[in-house]
Amino acid sequence: MLNAEVTEGPYSLEGALVREDIREDKEGFEVQYTFTVVDVGNDCAPLADALVEIWHCDALGEYSGFVGGNGHDEEDNGTFLRGGQMTDENGQCSITSIWPGHYVSRAVHVHMRVHTDVTLTDDSYTGGEIIHTGQLFFDQDINTEVQATSPYSANTTQETLLENDSIYDDGGASSGLLTLTALGSSVSDGYAATLTVGVNSD
Repeated sequence: MLNAEVTEGPYSLEGALVREDIREDKEGFEVQYTFTVVDVGNDCAPLADALVEIWHCDALGEYSGFVGGNGHDEEDNGTFLRGGQMTDENGQCSITSIWPGHYVSRAVHVHMRVHTDVTLTDDSYTGGEIIHTGQLFFDQDINTEVQATSPYSANTTQETLLENDSIYDDGGASSGLLTLTALGSSVSDGYAATLTVGVNSD
């Protein structure tokens, strides 16, 4: 099944770092993402050598490169919580980050792009073609607990619930809803998050 194509939003930047851990020094609860990219136009065969890029805001609702948009003053190096990994022969890649915070008018989410035919450089990439632009979403009950816990609770901006989000269309995994598995007994222990991403490489 094809995953929904949605806007990349106003906070995208070009030339993401190719790396497994995109947290840098950002506080928050660990999320271990595993994505499986399949080519719907090729009988859902695994898509190898694709670059899966994600980016999202920090616990205070700020994006690197755009700090100040959610009313907080913090250091901005333009790279925190941004990056990507290449898929292997099974179409899989893993990225470690934190659970995102929230900001006005949007439910908690992560942005995603899938690129093909990129050329890897020392720590980034050039060229290629974007074949999928999507967003990823989280279970609302778990997210409510996360956002009420430090360091997320320091963000007093009104949170938008998933059911009221302007992008998520209640389509489950095909709309980017992640499958979450707790890494411990508390939300602060973090989560494993998985998603099969259906794209069309043609």
